[in-house]
Amino acid sequence: MPRALNLRQIEIFKALIEHGTVSRAAEALYISQPAASKLLMQLEKDNGLKLFDRYKGRLVPTAQGLRLHEEVARIFVGVRQVESAIGLIKREDQGRLVVGVIPALSGAYIQRTTMSFLKRNPNVYCWIKSPSSQWIPEYVLTRVLDIGIVTARVENPFIVTEPLFEHPLLCIMPLGHPLAERKVVRPDDLNGVPFVAFNTETYTGQKVSAMFDAYDVRSNVVLTADSNSTLCHFVAAGLGVSLVHPLFIAGVEKQVVVRPFEPTIPLDFLVCFGRDARNLPLISEFAAEARMMATSFVDDLAKSWS
Repeated sequence: MPRALNLRQIEIFKALIEHGTVSRAAEALYISQPAASKLLMQLEKDNGLKLFDRYKGRLVPTAQGLRLHEEVARIFVGVRQVESAIGLIKREDQGRLVVGVIPALSGAYIQRTTMSFLKRNPNVYCWIKSPSSQWIPEYVLTRVLDIGIVTARVENPFIVTEPLFEHPLLCIMPLGHPLAERKVVRPDDLNGVPFVAFNTETYTGQKVSAMFDAYDVRSNVVLTADSNSTLCHFVAAGLGVSLVHPLFIAGVEKQVVVRPFEPTIPLDFLVCFGRDARNLPLISEFAAEARMMATSFVDDLAKSWS
């Protein structure tokens, strides 16, 4: 019967495939070259496989050797996943918060909010995820997420929702755009003007489309985007103007001109979490940080058009 696998043999075998020579493999595992060679020979003998051809003093993996390496590599990936899980479990003793945020806010805004939160809570481990808005409430309900930031209404008795931040959409445009001369942009000002639009399947896209219809705006949509970052960067590049929530501008505020838009088109965000959520103190603190950061950002942004 074949002898039971020896973990040290597997480690030196993997190291040889990845480092190319026995000497380098031995160095990687901090053992002598003779000891490494002996382990490799024993591995072949114990399992009846021809793992290497000897060529000019070097060991070259055979087809069997390469096939075995595929399986070994897969196992080691699993080991690393277990190590990662152990690390996460240890961090839970310190505090862990898994945050779900809609893709539109997954850039500079959530980065600033999280960094500020972590300065106050250096021992907390944060994991930021950006699933589609429609999935965030479900992930909160199943505890995949501790807290979520969404725009859509959430009607579920097991999920608590709290207002995060409401603000009218703003008009953004490239630097030097003719509309930058206006203190306030109105629907008539957008007639025929190149416009960068959100997909009408998004909450913002639906709001803007409804406004166009209500005021008979002859829109000139030159590009439609699903991503907030994509839209804002095309505006900054000079393609056209757009209407966005101020938090969407975080990260590109110095690359565009911002003007109020009237009549106002309000857009609000909600914080949601499970009614029986774990880590409620951390959730409450993160939500408070998110509100404060949103208000601070918009206050600073308002100085550019006041």
